Amino acid sequence: MKAIVYERPDVISVRERALRPLQPNEVLIKVSSCGVCGTDVHIVKGESRSTPPVVLGHEYCGVVEELGSAVSTFVRGQLVAVDPNISCGICYFCRRGEVHLCPKLQALGVDIDGGMAEYCIVPVQQLFPLPENFPKDAGAFIEPVSCVLHGIDRAMIKTGDSVVILGSGTIGLMMLQLVRAAGASKIIVIEPTEKKRKIADTFGANVVLDPTDSDVLTAVMDLTGVGADVVIECVGRTATAQNALDLARRGGTVEYFGVCPVGHTFPLEPNKVFYKELTIVGSFVNPFTFERAITALSSGIISIDAFPVTRFGLDDFREALRYQEEGLTIKSIIEPNRS
Repeated sequence: MKAIVYERPDVISVRERALRPLQPNEVLIKVSSCGVCGTDVHIVKGESRSTPPVVLGHEYCGVVEELGSAVSTFVRGQLVAVDPNISCGICYFCRRGEVHLCPKLQALGVDIDGGMAEYCIVPVQQLFPLPENFPKDAGAFIEPVSCVLHGIDRAMIKTGDSVVILGSGTIGLMMLQLVRAAGASKIIVIEPTEKKRKIADTFGANVVLDPTDSDVLTAVMDLTGVGADVVIECVGRTATAQNALDLARRGGTVEYFGVCPVGHTFPLEPNKVFYKELTIVGSFVNPFTFERAITALSSGIISIDAFPVTRFGLDDFREALRYQEEGLTIKSIIEPNRS
């Protein structure tokens, strides 16, 4: 089969790889679509953790092709999605229900061969069946939606809250829809790219600001009076991570959802956190939210209809990465078996 193999920073290629025999509790799926994530971009640039050599791709769905001898819960031809995150199940964190904090956590597409390939072998416990009416192009969005749901849980938005979302790329636009569903009364999106601002407006942001053309801090203070109840950073840059602290009101919450490159830092004045009594939270992957993500997409709570999606074959993977990194599309999707 053909697969996109990451060897080391900036060394990645399409290769022919043989499929090993299935273990009893494994399933072979034929990959239908695989999203390109900002994490994939960071991995290729050497800015995020990975265990190479590995087939990239952790946002994917496909069709069951073959079943291991012990698998009885799926059938050939069934449409399924893959939760990539695999915990050990027995460590301190796993036994507290904090499986995403497992020190032995591994992920398909990061540490184990993933979905940027014609076929992928998946442990059966990582598979989720998709309903017959599931939106055609939504399979590659399930994993990121599951992560966003965890972010919403961590942000603890209350009905009537004012919320600032920094960035309206794939994650920011999904976050926007869930923030609305959580009952926020005022949603302020900050985004420099015009086409992304327009989509944010379509999805019901109350105010959309261009940070290159306005004083964002002054605008947020004018709109809220005191600062935002919740600020969610979805960009993954130290500059916006630092700005988020200024945009929150006293007693507000700042959530870091965007993935900044490993080792990047910014100055933090502890007295500001003390004086404003800020709550600062991180949000990491998707513990127990995958089923909810499927429901959110299939029920229309999250819509991707307005998302510009650009599709690529395996051989065009570098363009897919470039489109995602440079913001030329809301979502790059690789279709490994496209004709």
